[in-house]
Amino acid sequence: MNEAKQPSLKIAVVGDVHDQWERADAQALHALGVDLVLFVGDFGNESIAVVEAIAALDLPKAIVLGNHDCWYTASPWGRKKCPYNRQLEDRVSDQLKLLSDTHVGFGYLNFPQFQLSVVGARPFSWGGPIWQNGGFYRDRYGVNSFTESADKIIAAAQKTAYETVIFMGHCGPQGLGDQPEDICGKDWNPLGGDFGEPDFRAAILATREQGKQIPLVTFGHMHHRLRHTEARLREAITQDNQGTIYLNAARVPRIITTATGKSRNFSLVTLENQTVIQASLVWVNHQFKIESEEILYTSRPSAAQIGYTNRL
Repeated sequence: MNEAKQPSLKIAVVGDVHDQWERADAQALHALGVDLVLFVGDFGNESIAVVEAIAALDLPKAIVLGNHDCWYTASPWGRKKCPYNRQLEDRVSDQLKLLSDTHVGFGYLNFPQFQLSVVGARPFSWGGPIWQNGGFYRDRYGVNSFTESADKIIAAAQKTAYETVIFMGHCGPQGLGDQPEDICGKDWNPLGGDFGEPDFRAAILATREQGKQIPLVTFGHMHHRLRHTEARLREAITQDNQGTIYLNAARVPRIITTATGKSRNFSLVTLENQTVIQASLVWVNHQFKIESEEILYTSRPSAAQIGYTNRL
């Protein structure tokens, strides 16, 4: 607690992976010189191999598992489609064991070297205002409602060692807009509606009331391509009246093949003195060089800055 605050911190946020993770991704993160990596889930449909590879990444990291990471376990229809014997295997538990304390769903990690803590929202979330997969959450976590879920997240935030807290989840919090193009807006029929999570929002507000500083909330789940139109992409970033930046990192697919080789995307967030000063989406080429960068937010506005909305 006596260490001086790190003046600059480079964070990589890895959006929905969906089985697209290679050894080159770890090499790219090292080449980018990132200090901390945040994974917001959906590694694959209970893909043990992908989770095992990410667990082996030798960089400071925090992880929240998503709905695809419990694809054959959480719901009755998923269990009916399960391609393995669930009497012999529990791949949800296997993933959690591989990730160990780097999985912060309903928990937290302190990072003394950065003088901040990372808190995870409800793991394995599907988004939206309806409580889903109740038996799964009851049996695994003893949680039966959004209220109980929020209480669990808030309790984790209260235990953090640092007053600066980054929140991460799979789906984002409620309250970020209700248009299909919004950062967590519903882009399938019937169009529109806030598909963010009420327990995540409640936890953020309660943690702020505790006096904690929240520079960044990041998540994925709602992909950047919209289902109802090809004319535009989903908004990726917004900021609330307290200065917190909300970043949706689900740029899918995150690896593409070009004429010169594979390119892979990462969202990069830079903090200075525990405040976000820039967020961008970068594509890294096969030589681990940045071939394009889209500035999503900067605290130093310029003509090149892409506008962001303020919805909370």
